[in-house]
Amino acid sequence: MDQTMPHSPQPTSSPGATILANPLANKGTAFTRSERSELGLDGLLPPAVETLDEQVARAYEAFRGYDKPLNRHIYLRQLQDTNEVLFHRLVTDHLEELLPVVYTPTVGEACQRFSEIYRRPRGLFLTWEDRHRFGEILRNRPHRDQDVDVIVVTDGQRILGLGDQGVGGMGIPIGKLSLYTAIGGIHPARTLPVLLDVGTDNEELLDNPRYLGRRARRLTGAEYDEMVEAFVSAVETELPGSLLQWEDFATAHARPILTRYRDRLLTFNDDIQGTAAVALGALSTAADVAGTPLSEQRLVLLGAGSAAIGVADMIRTAMIEEGLTEAEAAAHFWIVDVNGLLVRSRTDLTEEQRVYAREDSEVTDWASTSLAEVVRRVAPTALIGLSTAHGAFTEEIVRQMASACARPVIFPLSNPTSHAEADPADLTRWTDGRALIATGSPFPPLTVDGREVPVAQSNNVYVFPAIGLAVTASQATRVTDRMLVAAAHAVAQCAVRSADGADGPVPLLPPLSGMPEAAREIALAAALAAVEDQVAPKASEDALREAIAAAQWTPRYEV
Repeated sequence: MDQTMPHSPQPTSSPGATILANPLANKGTAFTRSERSELGLDGLLPPAVETLDEQVARAYEAFRGYDKPLNRHIYLRQLQDTNEVLFHRLVTDHLEELLPVVYTPTVGEACQRFSEIYRRPRGLFLTWEDRHRFGEILRNRPHRDQDVDVIVVTDGQRILGLGDQGVGGMGIPIGKLSLYTAIGGIHPARTLPVLLDVGTDNEELLDNPRYLGRRARRLTGAEYDEMVEAFVSAVETELPGSLLQWEDFATAHARPILTRYRDRLLTFNDDIQGTAAVALGALSTAADVAGTPLSEQRLVLLGAGSAAIGVADMIRTAMIEEGLTEAEAAAHFWIVDVNGLLVRSRTDLTEEQRVYAREDSEVTDWASTSLAEVVRRVAPTALIGLSTAHGAFTEEIVRQMASACARPVIFPLSNPTSHAEADPADLTRWTDGRALIATGSPFPPLTVDGREVPVAQSNNVYVFPAIGLAVTASQATRVTDRMLVAAAHAVAQCAVRSADGADGPVPLLPPLSGMPEAAREIALAAALAAVEDQVAPKASEDALREAIAAAQWTPRYEV
């Protein structure tokens, strides 16, 4: 007698179950009766049929039911993995409230606890061992039948102000790309988050038995460069024309990578250029409010990393466009790092930092080159922080600045909130309400003269989604400085227009709730600059407006 057991049948999914497992095809309870019958969904869903609006209301109630920001973040990520249309519609409808949960500051904690809260794969993880197969791996991407409009890549080394998070850095590309969609209208199937896992030097992660990343020290030197080059080459071959955004790379790598590749493919670094463009937009509005032209501002920057130098470079470029020479524009900056003011005798400066180094003769009679002494000696009109040094803008420093400036511009831009150089409420109190403030992370509204005033958040969402939309619509082949400066000026113009006819002070930045609409104007400005720079085909303003509208995806169910 044959005792051989029959083969167990291989598990297969029904067509309906397959649809429900696809977050871009899944409508959940919004599938109609006829759709359920035609697609094999009968019995797989509760009987009720909801509209998208009803689903959004229910999802919003569920979101509000979680009291901890991280739990809210996890809920949103699970919703994104289940139903992309519903997720993006929810984010769009409640953008201002959900932005701090989808992205900074909550995304920082999500990165720190990535291995703990990991649920479902999204994007691509590339390792050193697979460097010769990156092209093949790019073909494994989700939605490989679609072209990719935007790639966001990180190596996880400098996540916000939290340092090396290794594989946990993947939370940043995922969060960024969800905003490319919610604000810029980039179709979610045409976005790709990428983590270059080059290892980690974070001892806690290396010692954590649940860490999901490559359990090795970070690659350095030639090996690191080889891996980045392998990735770029694979993108050039497999995804030519995609916008490649570099995100949260350490200072030692961020600028060299941007310099190496910016003239080779369509790419930019959001920490260097996006941060800079938003800061320039806020500064432009503040300069108008204060009555001091941009070209007459005296700027003290705390921090000399890639983001800070990027901000200085962008403002300097705008000053040059206003008629200053390169040397005249550079002379408007005093940059301070952990070792004090950048001066020419210092041997630890990079080429980019040295542009802003002051002559040693300027400081020979100074008591020190600390931030406090620089502010006392220079009497700046603007003080910008990108240092991650919490509380560095002390009461003494701020009061000193305010004593010599009627409308001091103070931007504590470090992320997350715990690393901000000052609290806006303190800045308002120390300057008797005269300070013009923008922050890097969200803060509660201020009370000035009995009026509640929102704190402008110098968030990169004002620029990077619009840049993605601009290059997609205009078919640009490069991202130029002129495009970013044009975007910055458009941000300032949107801020002024948002306050037209309203009581109270002019906001330094547009309201976040209106960003999907503002993104179209910012994208248009960048697209026009791309045409002027001859990195995009010739097109009229009307044609570009039409292309921008056509390129935007709206979160709604297909009938």
